[in-house]
Amino acid sequence: MEHRDRLWPGGYTFLYDDGLFRPSTDTFLLGAFPRLRRGMAVCELGAGTGLLSLLLLAREPELTVTGVELQPQACALFRRTAEENGLQGRMHCLEGDLRQGLLPPGRFRLAVANPPYFPPDAGAVAPDAARRTARAETDCTLAQLCAAAARALTWGGSFCLVFRAERMPELFACLKGCGMEPKRLRLVQNTAQAAPKLLLLEAKKGGRPGLAVLPPLLLRDPDGGESAELSRIYFRDKE
Repeated sequence: MEHRDRLWPGGYTFLYDDGLFRPSTDTFLLGAFPRLRRGMAVCELGAGTGLLSLLLLAREPELTVTGVELQPQACALFRRTAEENGLQGRMHCLEGDLRQGLLPPGRFRLAVANPPYFPPDAGAVAPDAARRTARAETDCTLAQLCAAAARALTWGGSFCLVFRAERMPELFACLKGCGMEPKRLRLVQNTAQAAPKLLLLEAKKGGRPGLAVLPPLLLRDPDGGESAELSRIYFRDKE
């Protein structure tokens, strides 16, 4: 079933479908993480229905974001989201396989991705193609994703992604193998006492070694309610 929602009352509208990619906290966390500058050219790898691209434009309206998405139905919703918000000149979707060099090489200052978290043989296999693609690396491996980001970025450009904390060593190895150096790391925890399950990472193409580890992002306050930072990430301060 198709749905329509807003980032905040009177804000941008986004479309999604239950059978494709539903909005997730992970996407909102990543949307708040990259350092953005006016006029920046951005690419989103595995763009889904365009929510992450829209979140970036909500923070910096002068971006140009180009998404690459394999599934035609998701790409169609991405384009409709751009049209409904009058962002056709800022938000574009290329339909196809990100491994096939659809993006012009060395053109983008920032690449972003909310990739599948699990290897193709990990756990139960989702029954439909959309959920299978979103959950596991059945169509694109982590190494292939990193290689695609490296090709698309300018020298010194950044690649930001959200990923499973337990796969951090593998992620770092893939990035370094593609000439990208991990530079800024933030772990995501449910509470201050909980072990992190997710990480937010920025890597730089051609960057020098040296990793800045930021304070953890806590999703819950000590009383169990939504943290003030998560509330801002969800634009509740605009309600």
